[in-house]
Amino acid sequence: MTTSWSRFDRYLSLSSALFRRRGPSPCLPDPTRPGFVPSASFAERATGTRRELPNYIAVGVGRAGTTWLHEMLTGHVGLPYGVKETDFFLRKYHNGIEWYKGFFRHCAAGLPIVEICPTYFSSAEARERIKLHIPDCRIICTFREPVERAYSHYKLMRHNVWTRASFEEVVSTSREIAEMNQYALNLSGWQQTFGRNNVLVSLYDDLERDPQGYLDAVCNFIGIRPFPLARSVASRRLNSFPTAPRNRRLAQNARHLRDSLRGRRAYRLDRLLEYLGIWAFCFDGGEAFPPLESGLEKRLKQRFLPEVEALELLIGRDLSAWKTSSNAQYRPLPDRAGVR
Repeated sequence: MTTSWSRFDRYLSLSSALFRRRGPSPCLPDPTRPGFVPSASFAERATGTRRELPNYIAVGVGRAGTTWLHEMLTGHVGLPYGVKETDFFLRKYHNGIEWYKGFFRHCAAGLPIVEICPTYFSSAEARERIKLHIPDCRIICTFREPVERAYSHYKLMRHNVWTRASFEEVVSTSREIAEMNQYALNLSGWQQTFGRNNVLVSLYDDLERDPQGYLDAVCNFIGIRPFPLARSVASRRLNSFPTAPRNRRLAQNARHLRDSLRGRRAYRLDRLLEYLGIWAFCFDGGEAFPPLESGLEKRLKQRFLPEVEALELLIGRDLSAWKTSSNAQYRPLPDRAGVR
């Protein structure tokens, strides 16, 4: 068993190195390539003047149902080719606006175009870049109780082998978690930049309680007809990480391979490995994440309380449930979806 594990680990290492050296995948047409011409099936749908940039961007927050929303909207709106998050306005801006447009060249004329990218939420720079290139863009924000969200973010970090530290250490030092949890500050920035009426505000609690109502509100905002959810789909959990990886080195090599595939735009192979359960085997199967210790939960609730109260005033919603825990030991709601 140890020998087989070692061989599989070496295979992932070699595959990752190979894909880092190779150019873009030849396996599928790449709409982000300069000079790409849509195929006949794309061109047949592209009648009249087609929009090349999103009408709507869901900017977060991370770990608050963004993957679920992307899956539900697939087939009903135009979405980026091959990926959920382009991360253009934050980390890929140097590639240029034409590179970004390439992700939407396949979108059918007449459908609204949507990107869902929660890394944008806490970035003033990303916000200004979106305003520069898409001044008429409308924004979607979904908020989750900040301690739950922070713990879910930590599980994502462990899943991707970005940290070995405890949750208490990470939440005390992580700038990303702290900035993402500045709900009122960042929401105010989006509302001031794009106009209050052009920013839809929802809660993860709404998604948990009434998935159909949550989705209907999004559909109405983006101007498409609401559609019914199957019960099995409505309750589906996506990107939930109940356990750490079974082996850190295996997960690291798998992450390098996965990132190389996505960097080379080999999206079909990435999805195939996911379908075959390769990613799940590499990133899951270890120790289960424990519930948060009640004392730590209370301290974090107190730390985030000013931001919660400021958000209450800003959106006019009662967030009392976010301020206290009714259980002696805090048990966060199961993840429905995650950021990256």
